[in-house]
Order: sequence, then C-alpha cells, then structure tokens
Amino acid sequence: MLQLFCCSDATTPIVELPFLTFEDTLFIESNVDQEVQVRLSLSAPSLETIIIDYETLPGTALQDKDYIAQQNKRVTFEVGEIEVFVTLELSGDQGVESDEEFYLYFPFADNAIIEEDTMKIRILNDDVDNSTAGRLVIPETGYETPLTYEGMSLIWQDEFDQSAINTDNWAFQNGDGCPSLCGWGNAELQYYTEDNAYLVENDYLVIEAIKEQRSGRGYTSAKLISQGKQQFKYGRIDIRANLPYSQGLWPALWMLGANYPEVGWPQCGEIDIMELIGGNASGRDNTIHGTVHWQDNGFKADYGTSSKLSEGIYNDEFHVFSIEWDATQIKWLRDDIVFNAIDITSAYLSEFNQPFWFIFNIAVGGSWPGSPNISTVFPQYMLVDYIRVFQSN
Repeated sequence: MLQLFCCSDATTPIVELPFLTFEDTLFIESNVDQEVQVRLSLSAPSLETIIIDYETLPGTALQDKDYIAQQNKRVTFEVGEIEVFVTLELSGDQGVESDEEFYLYFPFADNAIIEEDTMKIRILNDDVDNSTAGRLVIPETGYETPLTYEGMSLIWQDEFDQSAINTDNWAFQNGDGCPSLCGWGNAELQYYTEDNAYLVENDYLVIEAIKEQRSGRGYTSAKLISQGKQQFKYGRIDIRANLPYSQGLWPALWMLGANYPEVGWPQCGEIDIMELIGGNASGRDNTIHGTVHWQDNGFKADYGTSSKLSEGIYNDEFHVFSIEWDATQIKWLRDDIVFNAIDITSAYLSEFNQPFWFIFNIAVGGSWPGSPNISTVFPQYMLVDYIRVFQSN
C-alpha cells in the first residue's frame, strides 16, 4: 500500500506582492532646462527589496528635444518603503508651441506587480505668442544724450541719416577669419557679409544676424570697421543702440588701437564700449560689459565689469553706451550712469594713449556666449541710432 503524506503547514500565509501605483503628471515648461520628479508608490509596504525597470517613450513631446531620454533605468524600493521618486529632465525654451506629452514606461518589476505599465507626463507650454519675434522692430522709447556738452565740441558723428552706409566712415570686414584667424580667435560660428548691414528709415544702422549657410558656416552677420577712415584719441564717445537677445548672440561696440596692423593684438589695446552675451536663461540679456584688453609684460591683461538693468532687457528700448577717455582714465557709462573706470597712467597701460578706431558687429556663438540653441530666435538685429565723438575745447 502506498501512503502519501503532506508536510506543509496549512496555517502558513500566502504572501501577496504589492502593486506599483502612480498618477499621470503635469509639469509647466520653463525657459531653462529643469529637473522634475515623478512619484511611484506601492499598494502596500514592501517585505523584500523591489526593483522596477523604467524608460521614457516619445509622444507629441520628442526625446532629446523636449525631454532627455531615459533608457534601461532602474529604481529601488527598500524593505518597508512605499514611495520613491524618479528624476527626469525637461528641456526649456522660449518658443511658442502646443502643450506636449511623453510617457514613462515600466517593462519589468521584481517582487512587485505591474498592472498599469505607462505613465503619461504632460508638458504645459508657458510661452506666449510674440508676433515681433524674429522681426525688425524699431523701439519708440529709450535713453538719448545731447548734441552738446559743456567744455567739449562735437568733432565727428554718424547719425545714419543717409540712404546708404557712408563709406567715408565705414568699411566691412567680411568672412570667417580663415585661414589666419578662423572663428575670429573666439570659435565664432558666423560668416560676415556686407548683405547683413543696411540703413532703414534714413535714420538707423541695422546689423542683422541670420541662421543660414554661407561658405561652410551656419550663420551670417556683419562687421563694420572705421579702420583707416575714422580714428580718435581721447574724448567722450556716445553710441545709442538697441541690442539683440537670445542664447548665443554676442553684439559688440568696440575699438582697436590704430597700430593693430603693425603690432597685432593685444599689444594694440582694445576698448570694449559695450558687449552683451545673449541668453536669458542665465539672466544675460539684461547685462552688458565694459572692458579693456592689453599686453602686460608679454601676457594678455583684462579689466572690466558689467551693468545690469533693474528691469527688462536691452532689446526692449534704446540705450546709450559711452566712454569718457583722457590721458588719465577711461570711464564707462550706460545711460549716463558710470559703471566702470580704469586709471591708465601706468606705463603698463600705454596702449591707451594712442588713436583707436571703431568696430560694430554681432558675433554668433563663440567661447564666451556658447552656441545658439532651440530657444534662440533668428533673425536678430542690432540697431544703431548714432555715434558721436566729443573732445575738450
């Protein structure tokens, strides 16, 4: 006779695995990249370590454009835990677009049950339609300076009130700097061309930066120089201008020593009346810089600081960027507010006791601003209303 015996204890409970739970989630898009967290929960505390595999799936939101893709990732619930968070990265921009969505997918769980395997993540667009983006708009407001100063005479000016750029004052420096100085020494991305500078309304100089292919470069712009035409030593210089904005833009109103062809840079000296490094993601569209560069005992030397608007950005209206320069010092002013000064009486700063000529340009990309990104608006414009040079009587 064959007898069978069962050794199991009928009182031993059957352990039920917890369920993975979550809710669809909504986030508001930002103008900057942001990290966000989504919550995962268990239906009951875990009695064993639980591992959940996850990955992202595209929807109307596109991976690596609207969010950073996640593949072959894992999250762990330790014993007793009922809640963990997964960190995702959303890409910010300033472009107007529809609300979008993508998915967080859970293909596998160890010691847990996946009943619903896909979480919907919505991105709510936070940008408003701006019909002026990418269009040339001449602001009707802004700061102005006078045509006369006590004890000084106006010795040269360009009001840009002709029908064409005055070739007695300006020439063009075209190309990309190659082969001798590719990227103009700063890894810049633009190709300069005369087509990108013109006058409008017989009153404004426009320098336009465009996203387009030209001679192997992805952007075009313009650079005007007064070399061999207009150069000055000392005085007050006023330039009224409206500046571009956006990541990767680098407008500048600046000067080089007239002996540049003979001695090169930085031995010739450089006076940056105004530079702006575009990119409002880091608050840069409301900040300009005034700087000098020179050679000190065989090394490049720099001195400068910045001027930040209390509200708005430099694209909103016109501002006047000035220097007051004599044999003892250079002072920088924005809308008649002094924001920087340097004593140039030292023999090590002799570069700044000689004539200088002017440069107006918009660079695109480069070592300082970085490259344009999806938030960058093109075309971009720098408008110059006037440049005036005053010297003491």
